[in-house]
Amino acid sequence: MSNQNSRDEQLYSRVGEDEYDPFYGRYIEHSRGKNFLTRLEESKADFLALAATLNDESARHRYASDKWSVKEIIGHVMDTERIMAFRALSFARGERANLPGYDHDAYVTAANFDSLALDRLLANYRTVRTSTLEMFESFTPEMILETGIASGCRFSVRALGFIIAGHDMHHRQVIRTMYLSGIKR
Repeated sequence: MSNQNSRDEQLYSRVGEDEYDPFYGRYIEHSRGKNFLTRLEESKADFLALAATLNDESARHRYASDKWSVKEIIGHVMDTERIMAFRALSFARGERANLPGYDHDAYVTAANFDSLALDRLLANYRTVRTSTLEMFESFTPEMILETGIASGCRFSVRALGFIIAGHDMHHRQVIRTMYLSGIKR
């Protein structure tokens, strides 16, 4: 591997603890030491394969009355990815304003994901992930290292890539462990 390729690999495979708020460490741990662009691509395929085991009825399953349905989890993953990608784009472009946080529960409630057909949600997921990947791939090494403030926390652009990948992986794990055992497919 050339020095340039080695540097680029390190750029996309490492993230310092000073590049994100500790709350997000649980998501980053899913991808630490791996190229986050590769993780984004892999997690897209894995998420779609998992969702392919469901139908519209089973995707409305909740393992408890106060928990989101699988469709709502898919919608939440997309909403969060869009917000984190917007933050990454903003910081990569030099935004210095503090970006707001968001209430994920309020977003899920307002979206009414359970009323959408599962195939429509999954098509939307594919589009969002493809767009996210293309955006990150377009960033220069300098842009990947840019930082900014969102929700009162400092993030680097690359930390946001790790968070997107890890958040997806976290929720896929939740679906497997908490939902699939109770779903009739």
